[in-house]
Amino acid sequence: MKAYSINPKNKEINELDIDIQANTVYSFFNSISIDDFSIIDKHTIYSDSDAVSNAKEIFFLGEQLIVGDALVLGQEDSFDSEITIPRNELETLINYEVPSFYIDALKLLKDSNINLYKIFEVTKEKEDIKLNSEWVLYVFNIADQRTKDYFLEELKKAIDAKVEMSEHMQKMAIMALNAGAVA
Repeated sequence: MKAYSINPKNKEINELDIDIQANTVYSFFNSISIDDFSIIDKHTIYSDSDAVSNAKEIFFLGEQLIVGDALVLGQEDSFDSEITIPRNELETLINYEVPSFYIDALKLLKDSNINLYKIFEVTKEKEDIKLNSEWVLYVFNIADQRTKDYFLEELKKAIDAKVEMSEHMQKMAIMALNAGAVA
């Protein structure tokens, strides 16, 4: 079955011919900790959850931050299938130019146990909002330089103090929401 792998380090997309089995994705990443995204219609993008701690290269697929290599498979009736997106169309969705804020934040997060995509809930004005750490990074990335610097300084302090990173990101999410960011 046809699939694509995206290697951000080499900035390459490779077409693969793989046999879909129960452990195919886990074998591809040599890991049992996998994140998956539905960024492209009728496709699933898989990445290694440990890529942050392994300081892998980062890139954007559409607006989604991806850390490390990615495996792109088609999706049909909730099952992995052959890809249908043309390679040139996939290439237009990839952006390897990543703002320095993301690079700096992920360098700091390298030694934490963070999963950027794990959902957490915060409450704003009696409303529960589901967010993740990737959203927090996105919001602070679009802030002014002083706010970005503040975020990175607070992140460094939290890491040095061995604060549970998911708790710190929830605190930063609340701060972003209270500053007027939209979820």
